[in-house]
Amino acid sequence: MFDAHDFFKQRFAAHLKETSRYLRYIFNGHIAVAMFFFISAAAYFYRGWLADLPEHFPTAVVIGGVFGLLVSYSPVRTLLKEPDLVFLIAAEHKLGPYFRNALVYSFVVQLYLLLLAGAVFGPLYFATYPDRAGNVYLWTLFVLLIFKGWNLIANWWMLKIREPGVRQIDQAVRLLLNVAVFYFAVRGEMLWAGITTILFAFVFIYDWRVSGKQPGIVWDLLVEKDQSRMQSFYRIANMFTDVPHLKNQVKRRNWLVALVTRVPFAQRHTFNYLYRIAFVRSGDYLGMYARLLVIGGLFIYFVPNLWLKLVFALLFLYMSSFQMVTLYHHHRTVMWLDLYPVSLDVRQRSLVKLLYQLAVIQTVLYSVLLASLQEWAGALVALAVGFLFIYTFIHGYVYKKVTV
Repeated sequence: MFDAHDFFKQRFAAHLKETSRYLRYIFNGHIAVAMFFFISAAAYFYRGWLADLPEHFPTAVVIGGVFGLLVSYSPVRTLLKEPDLVFLIAAEHKLGPYFRNALVYSFVVQLYLLLLAGAVFGPLYFATYPDRAGNVYLWTLFVLLIFKGWNLIANWWMLKIREPGVRQIDQAVRLLLNVAVFYFAVRGEMLWAGITTILFAFVFIYDWRVSGKQPGIVWDLLVEKDQSRMQSFYRIANMFTDVPHLKNQVKRRNWLVALVTRVPFAQRHTFNYLYRIAFVRSGDYLGMYARLLVIGGLFIYFVPNLWLKLVFALLFLYMSSFQMVTLYHHHRTVMWLDLYPVSLDVRQRSLVKLLYQLAVIQTVLYSVLLASLQEWAGALVALAVGFLFIYTFIHGYVYKKVTV
């Protein structure tokens, strides 16, 4: 006899085993050191910034906006797989306990974001409103948990609606109401917070009534959503180790491909051309490189201490270069590349050349940013240290990595 509760326990155990296997590689020594440094530096500057907090800083806008976004983003992890489209549809009427467990799991696994945000914004809240008692903020966090549960349930109901436009409008309306509720709550305007909560309740009831009129579960949508989130996890894990389950996403980006693939038509440039196209068109590398470049630039711009600016520049240069090494294994499943009349040494040197070019671009941009801040000595030091790091990293790590 089919037991939906036991079936969820089996799926959850398999999911936990799958994710924990890759999390060991993601949170390795390199990332642990980087995270420790980030947290320590951020806590130090956050404390100093709170000591000189501007009088008219929009605390309610910042906290209300972040809290509203966190409760609005409430995806439901169903742990469904593609074969379920065939084998589970017949048992849909027995899957009530399965989906209830999925909702509970989704709520619990997303709590860390709420707790982290609550811990981060607590000092800002008390620095802005020093006359308020501590239990007022605790009640705000309690309301945050309630709204998180309501939004999660509403998202589950709306997943029974196939039209994406209807789901997007509902999501937008709930987002605005969530932000408004916490904005008024942080400001202490409880009357307006209560009014917006009532408006949210009307939307909540509307979602319930609309979902109740639907004939059943939209199985293909649930599977698509869950598989999309797993692929996002696999793309992150693929930066640290080989992930055989990853389905590579290819994006056209014709103008960018035309810009970066201007290489001579010669046999020795075969992999120069191939790696550049993979870097630009893959859904992983270009986005990761651009995000780390921008985040590093923001740290350099806002951190007041010159030496910490240089440390952040070097740290983000290391992170970008380390992540791009996995490009060497991007075509590991394409057996046709083994038929190319190109030596392995040419392939390795092509990757090293691309990594060197990307690292040089990042170093130069950070130096230009420092120069724009009139940190002339820092710009020169960033150039010198950056080029020294690039040479050491490529000859001390990359060559060993690609020749294994």
